[in-house]
Amino acid sequence: MGTEGVSTQTSTQKRGSSWIARWDPEDEEFWEREGVRVARRNLAFSVLSEHIGFSVWTLWSVMVLFMGPEYGIDAAGKFFLVSMATLVGAVVRVPYTFAVARFGGRNWTIVAATLLLVPTVAAFAVMEPGTSYTTFMVCALLTGIGGGNFASSMTNINSFFPLRKKGWALGLNAGGGNIGVPVVQLVALAVIGASGGPRVLLGIYIPLIVVSAVCAALFMDNIASVKNDTGAAKEAVRDPHTWIMAFLYVGTFGSFIGYSFAFGLVLQTQFGRTPLEAAQITFLGPLLGSLIRPVGGRLADRWGGARITLWNFVGMAAATGVVVVASMRESLALFTGAFVVLFVLSGLGNGSTYKMIPGIFQAKAVRKGLTGEAAAAYGRRLSGASMGLIGAVGALGGLGINLAFRQSFQTAGSGTGAFVAFLLCYAACFAVTWAVYLRRPAAARTRSAPATAEEPQLTYAEV
Repeated sequence: MGTEGVSTQTSTQKRGSSWIARWDPEDEEFWEREGVRVARRNLAFSVLSEHIGFSVWTLWSVMVLFMGPEYGIDAAGKFFLVSMATLVGAVVRVPYTFAVARFGGRNWTIVAATLLLVPTVAAFAVMEPGTSYTTFMVCALLTGIGGGNFASSMTNINSFFPLRKKGWALGLNAGGGNIGVPVVQLVALAVIGASGGPRVLLGIYIPLIVVSAVCAALFMDNIASVKNDTGAAKEAVRDPHTWIMAFLYVGTFGSFIGYSFAFGLVLQTQFGRTPLEAAQITFLGPLLGSLIRPVGGRLADRWGGARITLWNFVGMAAATGVVVVASMRESLALFTGAFVVLFVLSGLGNGSTYKMIPGIFQAKAVRKGLTGEAAAAYGRRLSGASMGLIGAVGALGGLGINLAFRQSFQTAGSGTGAFVAFLLCYAACFAVTWAVYLRRPAAARTRSAPATAEEPQLTYAEV
């Protein structure tokens, strides 16, 4: 299944027609002859699965809009519900990353897509007034598995594309997945507008989950050469760049997913919007942030991810400053406009930061004296191992955002205090990006042996 033009290995026990034996995207002749077609097909159906995963992960950002006074849950309780979904989504990203090499990208996509039926069916069964808060909490926790789809999907697609194409491919994969957030919010808007209940929304998604699993089975492939590398995982954990990039991803993706969960609740709680009024606005920020993510990857391919990321944090800090002013003045129009800009910048930064990851490890390979496929293999090995950790820590930023909102509304009745904290976070991200990746060339910071004048060199500013 799904292996046209690619040689497959069928002689070993677990190698079937869906397993690709040879995969060398850095070989331009191989790439043009057969690689690009197969990579694009896998990318398309990876996007579909990840898209549904994001929709399920963020279901409770929509469910809470349906939960009126009859549910007996205050704003702090609702923020805590969505926080728990964010927490689980972050934690499961680590095992989901390693599952790709253990079971195969196609095989794990089928499993991950099918698992989405568990939280969706569970919510369908219990979503009504009178259900205990504990039951709602368990259902919210279960939706977190949808967040894991991102990590396995990104790790899988990272193996399919050559370094020169990774920014665009990873940005498109992630952006297409991220669009699952505004899509579920748009579907909720239609359901609310038609006076439907939450079970109608859930009933729409159950068959879509089945479709995504079937498509993965029919049209995706496993790469036989992708294997879990314990040594690479340990090396990634020890490498400071893994944790530096995780911190920067907290600033970009953590903001995107945290605001996606919280935006509607903030509009309802601070500005008194009805569920329908909130739903009419809530989808716009995540939609634009998702659409622009591939642009962030493309700009990073052209100008360097570090440069784009640096100035993106400047923009995020400026937009947050406007949000703080609007929150203090209780100006809904200014608040909404600035918040949407913040969403757009978070999406742009998602693309640029994720492009930096393979570039950083490629630069380290060059500094070690590796060239050609050896350098590319080293970059794939370390970047693949680090992506799950970076994605998991980045998603925890969403948890921090929702807990900050919960605390701010509990103590002050508004989100202003939380936004001030976010502003300080973006300032710290700017400082780290400049100090580590742009202040001076990589050669001055790495502990590797110095390269000779003839050796090709990359600086981290170019990643």
